[in-house]
Amino acid sequence: RVQLVESGGGSVQAGESLRLSCAISGGTYGNYYMAWFRQVPGKEREGVAAINNDRAATTYYSDSVKGRFTISKDNIDHTLWLQMNSLKPEDTAMYYCAAEEVNLGRWDDDAEYYHWGQGTQVTVSS
Repeated sequence: RVQLVESGGGSVQAGESLRLSCAISGGTYGNYYMAWFRQVPGKEREGVAAINNDRAATTYYSDSVKGRFTISKDNIDHTLWLQMNSLKPEDTAMYYCAAEEVNLGRWDDDAEYYHWGQGTQVTVSS
């Protein structure tokens, strides 16, 4: 059974940084497409960033975080990371790690992902 466990969330001031991590266990790590999504109450879950399982580890970002966030993965520790810099109050949300073994349609469509973590809260104050 695949398990995803996020950590690293917290409360920061605008302009500061946080680094989220997602530990994956119970599966063949290298086969997964992995992504970070976020959600605020009353709104749909939004794709933040994703990383492909190809050799190049191709990455994808939403326009709202491009240039500020960086997604990466450690194939030895089986960990997915999200480095978040220059945080803004609008980045406040619950952040979720997601993984999928088969080819994706759209990377930012949460329906494409089967495995999910429980989430970690990020709060950015102005």
